[in-house]
Amino acid sequence: MSSGAGHDRVDERSDAREQALILLYESEQRAASLSAVVEQHAAIYTGLTKELADGVEERRAHIDDLIASHSKGWTLERMPAIDRTILRIGTFELVERVGTPVAVVIDEAVELAKRFSTDDSGRFVNGVLAAIARTVR
Repeated sequence: MSSGAGHDRVDERSDAREQALILLYESEQRAASLSAVVEQHAAIYTGLTKELADGVEERRAHIDDLIASHSKGWTLERMPAIDRTILRIGTFELVERVGTPVAVVIDEAVELAKRFSTDDSGRFVNGVLAAIARTVR
């Protein structure tokens, strides 16, 4: 049985991605600034969660352009909001966190989509992020 620190780090990173998803999703759904949402969730706004949420917020226009140009037949507005948010986090990681392997970024995003969105979201997120990865990596 393995209980190594490497596994814990993966879990912490997965948790951070989930927390960033929650913050960014809530911000969009409430039409509130990220900082306003963070005030209510300050305890989770640290480390990788903060890096992901701030990074998506700061680079949203560029990230949205990448997503829109790689999602065949789907406009950003037509996508489920949770998928759009997951794609933003994944795209940010592909562009800005080059030390994180492409497979890890895509796998984590697909898992979030499977947990929080529709039955088809995992495949959709996988396809869009794989196309973006071919362009940016």
